[in-house]
Amino acid sequence: MAGRSKRVTAEDRVAVDAGKVSARYQRWLARQPLAERTRDAYLAQVEGFVAWLAGSEHGGAALAEGQVRDWAVRDYKRFVKTKKRWSPASVNQALAAIDNFYRSLGVGRPAVPREELAQLAPRALAEAEQRAFLRAVEACPSPRDRAMATVLFYTGLRLSELAGLDVDDVAVSQRRGRVVVRSGKGDAYREVPLNSACRKALDEWASARADQLAGGEDEGPPDKAGALWLSRAGARMSARAVDLVLRRLALDAHLQLSAHTLRHTCLTNLVRSGADVVLVAEIAGHRRLDTTRRYSLPSQADKDAALEAVLVET
Repeated sequence: MAGRSKRVTAEDRVAVDAGKVSARYQRWLARQPLAERTRDAYLAQVEGFVAWLAGSEHGGAALAEGQVRDWAVRDYKRFVKTKKRWSPASVNQALAAIDNFYRSLGVGRPAVPREELAQLAPRALAEAEQRAFLRAVEACPSPRDRAMATVLFYTGLRLSELAGLDVDDVAVSQRRGRVVVRSGKGDAYREVPLNSACRKALDEWASARADQLAGGEDEGPPDKAGALWLSRAGARMSARAVDLVLRRLALDAHLQLSAHTLRHTCLTNLVRSGADVVLVAEIAGHRRLDTTRRYSLPSQADKDAALEAVLVET
């Protein structure tokens, strides 16, 4: 290849002090408006790249020269794909972190394409898994836990949206119900209907919640009377606490899932039942219809079933 002759030669190669480079990036990263989890993920990926770079033929030139940078990142991409056998999603996560790293150096984003990802629907529970989960929910002795799981399963609320609900955000009558999400993703407001299963579960929790409040010996935290979901101590439950409840229910059903799996399941059920994609987007709080249309894509189970269906008996 013509460009190969322009690579850094052994004589021109500049050593990379991986520790110093990573430490400098970490200081820069700490000043960026990113979630702590994102910072940690970026730092871990960049430390791996810089350590590889220190032992590569590219050396320090890859930190300053655009052409060498691109060669280096392409070679690293090939390395994690073939030697470390990373999945396409993991490769793309590494490239996103490396883009951020080069932004900190002020030398521009590497011209390296992302991996093509398989177009599959988000992971949702199969019908048998849904039935097993709902049986575990019905068998749960806690009205609060039954209500949380039922509402998530049938409304597709995000975990943070469910955990942030106040009593005033829920309106339930004998024939109708709705839950108000006052600050969803992007600070968006929406209202989501509650079906009969949700209304029944919420009525049972409302009665148990009133008993819990009446039996308390003190006023508790300031938001105690307003929070919909209360811990045993009377405090508002955190999103993590809600998620742990759901995971315990899942274990009772011999499943592994998160609140997000239930959201995916609800939206998949809506789309596959024939609900209009615009309606589903409104319920889900999606800004872009393309996000909602993903739920009409085939799942891996659909592909497996399709190939099993064409088996020819011999």
